Amino acid sequence: MNGCTLRIANWQNDSGALRAIREAVFIHEQGIPPELEWDEIDANCIHVLAMDSAGKPIGTARLSSDGSIGRMAVLKDWRGKGVGSALVQCLLGEARSRQIKQIGLNAQTYAVGFYLKFDFQPAGEEFLDAAIPHVRMVLRLSTDMVE
Repeated sequence: MNGCTLRIANWQNDSGALRAIREAVFIHEQGIPPELEWDEIDANCIHVLAMDSAGKPIGTARLSSDGSIGRMAVLKDWRGKGVGSALVQCLLGEARSRQIKQIGLNAQTYAVGFYLKFDFQPAGEEFLDAAIPHVRMVLRLSTDMVE
C-alpha cells in the first residue's frame, strides 16, 4: 500500500470523508440508491479510513458491534494497490482486540475471491442486495492470536 495511511475514524468528526468515498463508489459508480446506503448504525460502528500521502480519503470500511464488516469502499484509482487488504486487516485487528469471535460480511459476488484470501468462507446462497448479487461470508477469529 504505497503512500497510504490508515486510521480509525469517528463518524461524528469524519462523516464527510467517509460519506464522500461511499457516495463515489456505491451511489455514483454502482448506482445504489442513497436511501439504501445510509443507515442508523454508522454512528455506532468502528470506521477505518485510508488516505493518500496528501491526506485525501481513498477508502473506508466499518465494523459493527455484532461483528459485521460492511460498507467496504475503495476509490477506483486505488483498487488493486493493497488498500482494501489493509482495511480488512485493520478491522480484523479491531475485532480481535474487542474479543469478537466471528466476523461476517455480505460480499458482492465479484469480491468473494478477495475475502477468501483472509480465510472468510461462504455461508449460504447468493442473494440480491440493492439489486447486486452478494454472498454471506464468515470468519471465525481466534482472539488469542498475537499480531
